[in-house]
Amino acid sequence: MAAAAATAASPFEGSAVSTPQSQIDKLVFDRLEQLGIPPANLCSDPVFVRRVYLDVIGTLPTAQEVQTFLADQDPNKRSVLIDRLLERQEFADYWVMKWSDLLRVKSEFPINLWPNAVQAYYRWIHTCIRDNMPYDWFVREMLTASGSNFRVPQVNFYRAVQSKEPQALAQAVALTFMGVRPEGWPKDKWSQMAVFFSQVGYKSTLEWKEEIVLFDPNHHPAKPTPGVANPQSGAAVFPDGTTVQLSPDQDPREVFANWLIDAKNPWFARNIVNRIWFWLQGRGIIHEPDDIRPDNPPGNPELLVYLEKELVAAHYDLKHIYRLILNSQTYQLSSIARTEDPKSEANFAFYPLRRLEAEVLIDALCQITGTTEQYSSPIPEPFTFIPEGQRSTALADASITSSFLETFGRSPRDTGLESERNNRPTAAQRLHLLNSSHIQRKIEQSTKLQLILQTKGTPRSLINSLYLTVLSRLPTDDEWKIAGAYFQSAGGNRRGAAIDLVWALINSSEFLYRH
Repeated sequence: MAAAAATAASPFEGSAVSTPQSQIDKLVFDRLEQLGIPPANLCSDPVFVRRVYLDVIGTLPTAQEVQTFLADQDPNKRSVLIDRLLERQEFADYWVMKWSDLLRVKSEFPINLWPNAVQAYYRWIHTCIRDNMPYDWFVREMLTASGSNFRVPQVNFYRAVQSKEPQALAQAVALTFMGVRPEGWPKDKWSQMAVFFSQVGYKSTLEWKEEIVLFDPNHHPAKPTPGVANPQSGAAVFPDGTTVQLSPDQDPREVFANWLIDAKNPWFARNIVNRIWFWLQGRGIIHEPDDIRPDNPPGNPELLVYLEKELVAAHYDLKHIYRLILNSQTYQLSSIARTEDPKSEANFAFYPLRRLEAEVLIDALCQITGTTEQYSSPIPEPFTFIPEGQRSTALADASITSSFLETFGRSPRDTGLESERNNRPTAAQRLHLLNSSHIQRKIEQSTKLQLILQTKGTPRSLINSLYLTVLSRLPTDDEWKIAGAYFQSAGGNRRGAAIDLVWALINSSEFLYRH
């Protein structure tokens, strides 16, 4: 009885006990039962609305959006909200940020796409995500495209690599679209895959930094690997060991793309559903998500196979996979584990705590305070300025950055590895949030806070508004008592008390983390 009361009083857990509602839940909960691990309870509505906004569109819900959701009596309101968020403009903005990390969208060293190509490439990726282009088409277009890097943006996949050698191109393809690090393969296997990219040619034009990427049957690698097949010999070997005969007039990239996106390919669908699970759940079914290899097996093989089959059956509609995961009880579990068993995290017994990405965090601070950030870069083009008011998640170029983004671990986009983004907390981050004039100025100059203060009401209604704005929930009774006493001690200085409360909430772990 006491446990039930505690659960009901918690702002993080709902009163309902988690039970399987979908095939995902059945596969996860069956595995947990085998291991003797109890799943967490379902998360509360305030936790869910904040979580799903951050996970789907990289944006905090407004206080009004939270209140509307909490007041909604529709038993299917979570599913309705998921569908609505998947269609919002911010969905494309947020997920193109994720894809730009993988595809190395960066104008400066060591990628050197340069600004015109970055903008073209970014807009193409954004359009594909906004229009929900089938994933197999999306990948095939990048692998087989030829033309100007300004006018056929997808060819920038071959330019956003630190080397133009065939093995480097093969490595980028394997890492991005197969989730494999080929440097761990036998040397001949990697070299044989490189054959498919050994006739990628590059030609400059009279326009500054424009480059034509094309199939060049007369192109020969600068450093051919002795004893390894090449297109001129007519034979090439896929990573699964299958040999194929190449025609002299056929682009080997098309042959490889046809093999890669085939429904029977052992890597293609597996890689992307595992990445999506990682992005939404904080941990891959195979972990790390870009380190798929025989000696790193999936924690739940049946779950991975199920998601693969669902993607293929849905004709590579990625939003279908998002919906399956987001609507599952597994995704909607509380972040409060019911056991200390170390296997519980790897088997998704609770929602893992994760610090907000650098771009999401600064956007959240700007949204709460009604302020903006300024971005500019003196190189590679002098006086490159980003319009004020643009969200940081929508920055196209990783070369346009700030001390805040650097401090909080934004990905440099040099290699395409997921680990390049560093969300681990540091002392420098804590000091910035606690003591920097940057954060203090945002709070003190907050137009949002001023509007809230101008609204006549009791201290309780003011405190409620601040909690809803920053933490997307109402204060608990204990929190209200502490905050109410502080406001009372401040006398008539409501503004000073409100500034202090916002500062305290922003510096809480609850604000800084997904939960």
